[in-house]
Amino acid sequence: MALIALAADKGSPGVTTAAVALAAVWPRRVLLAETDPAGGDLVYRSAAAHGGPLNPNTGMLSIAATARRGLVPDQLWDHVQPLSGGLEVLVGLGNSEQAAGLAGLWPTLGRAFASLADSPHAAADVIADCGRISGDTPAVELFPHASLVLLVSRTEPEALARVRDRAAALAGKLNGGARVAGPGSPMVGVVLIADTGSAAKLASQVNDMLVHAQTGARVVGTLADDQAGAEQLAGRRRGRLDKSLLIRTARKVTADLYQQYGAAWSASAHAVQPHQSHEPQQPRQAQHQSQPQQQGQYAPSAQQHQPEQPGQQHQPGQPGQRAAPQGSPQGGGRSSDGRAGAGR
Repeated sequence: MALIALAADKGSPGVTTAAVALAAVWPRRVLLAETDPAGGDLVYRSAAAHGGPLNPNTGMLSIAATARRGLVPDQLWDHVQPLSGGLEVLVGLGNSEQAAGLAGLWPTLGRAFASLADSPHAAADVIADCGRISGDTPAVELFPHASLVLLVSRTEPEALARVRDRAAALAGKLNGGARVAGPGSPMVGVVLIADTGSAAKLASQVNDMLVHAQTGARVVGTLADDQAGAEQLAGRRRGRLDKSLLIRTARKVTADLYQQYGAAWSASAHAVQPHQSHEPQQPRQAQHQSQPQQQGQYAPSAQQHQPEQPGQQHQPGQPGQRAAPQGSPQGGGRSSDGRAGAGR
């Protein structure tokens, strides 16, 4: 399994929205980590599974003391909180001043996130929301431990120029000056936030630009610029979240990622958990699907640890299963994240 880091060069293209949307439809167990040194947003946007607010002191802030004494990957779960839709999150810092408490610990966190795949008890992929990485943000110290670094960008000319230059700089830094990812080095990809009507054409054009500029990066997919879907994902608006353009395009991106990289990621999962049970497991001991969800099959929880049998329906509250976020076919309650294009 893998650590996937999402970031942006500048502005507010919707990194948090993208991270939560991808995590919401991830085909295996996933931990969403808010690793933006400037502070996280979910504590303000999302409700906890118990219906109340998330605890801002449990997450990246509480893990700092643990990490200074050494960090075993399974210890990450001691600092995780479930959202009302079931998504497991490591809540971000309250503000940039608190990032001082993590000075020198970012590589330790990166190793723990990447090594969570090898946990014999609670293996999971990690999607890290790193926020903006312009300047000397320490979040880039996570990148060498990632399998994939995804730069989120809108499609205005200036945004595309910045993401091109940032992709080239990152690829060179992560690969010792080379623009092509070597063995053990993370690939740099670009996710575009675009109108669905022009997304395919824009993705092709931007990919050509990245290739021509010899950045070593590629466009891996597009997410819909869907304000309504983002508000549904945040629990601020009612509606069929599974039918939203945001979730439909997020599902397409995850399926494409697994088509390209799933075999390598699954190899670790198979080595850790070679025998899968057909019985529902507790969340900390859940088995994982090795293939992405079928198109059209909505998995808002990203934690359907076993494939459904024909005629089987998930019931919120059962062990190893998540309740769906508000607006989904299965129920109410808030899910996670916020607006597309606002904030992070």
